Amino acid sequence: MSQMEESTTGQSEYEGLQEDVRSMELPAIETFTNQYPGRAYEITMEAMEFTCLCPKTGQPDFATIRLAYTPAELCVELKSFKLYLGAFRNRGIFHEHVVNRILDDFVEAVSPVSARVTGSFNSRGGIRTTVEAGYENG
Repeated sequence: MSQMEESTTGQSEYEGLQEDVRSMELPAIETFTNQYPGRAYEITMEAMEFTCLCPKTGQPDFATIRLAYTPAELCVELKSFKLYLGAFRNRGIFHEHVVNRILDDFVEAVSPVSARVTGSFNSRGGIRTTVEAGYENG
């Protein structure tokens, strides 16, 4: 039986190894007023020391998280975003869920014109994972 197949009890081997991603409590992402809301420009941030835990093994996963967005009325305040990303450090969470949760929270806080989150996760078991998720307003 593969790791992804259900056991005889009907539960995946991953069952219970990861919190409900959408209800995890994380620090707020703070914002400030964009002084150039009528101009289309892009802001790119890279966090090269992102860590979380593998929900299967409990081992640390390391990644570079890249967020690029076109602001509307608000911009992200960097210190709060750093603290937000740091809150993943001791969380068991799959790579795919990390990227999508960051995008959801960012869009909710900043209401950008567009945003793209890319997670480039270091090799584990000889496989390097890159996950991208995007948002377009309207």
